[in-house]
Amino acid sequence: MSKPNLEVGAISDPRFEFRTFGREFDAASERMARLSVPVPEKVWERSSEEIYIVSATNDKNNTKIRGGKMDIKTFIQEKDGLEQWNPLMKGEFPISRDVLENEVFPAFAVDMPALEKETYTLDEFLTMVRSNDLLKAVRVEKQRFGYMVNDTICEVANVWINGAKLVSINSESTVLEDILKTMKDVGVDNFENINYLQAVKRVIGMIDKPFAT
Repeated sequence: MSKPNLEVGAISDPRFEFRTFGREFDAASERMARLSVPVPEKVWERSSEEIYIVSATNDKNNTKIRGGKMDIKTFIQEKDGLEQWNPLMKGEFPISRDVLENEVFPAFAVDMPALEKETYTLDEFLTMVRSNDLLKAVRVEKQRFGYMVNDTICEVANVWINGAKLVSINSESTVLEDILKTMKDVGVDNFENINYLQAVKRVIGMIDKPFAT
């Protein structure tokens, strides 16, 4: 059976992913850049400003807001130390009460606030988040550099979480063996797999664990 053809920046079947965070990955970043095949110019460098909504009671759903749109991904499984996530919902502000009641707040696993309006703006939603002691709205800025190594979609990213700078490096694919080979080739196979949700929680003190470097 032939492998699926992955394209950087394109949507595919749910991928497995290795990602880690630390102060620096200079050697691994240089190897990733040298091992990469040419990638489309649109993914050479990308920047974004996002808001992650994290819940003290839930590690299974990863919620972020970018450009007035909400994206929730849910954890499916872990295999060979790699994580597989799948889209749970996509929404846009103003967002309906029905979506908040049936999809968003259940994903946070917290009590439902009183919802009296039919739709809510982003500011109104963030006010509800900040009024719940179990939820945090966290500002995340990303500067991402895209690569492709061993048919896996890769990136190195400078990430600022509430202003605290970290570096992230990752590899993702639908084929586990290709990710594991890339991790070894790049030199990150001995580091902990840390997803964005876990990284945000470690920065804000919701999880008491160190980073990879």
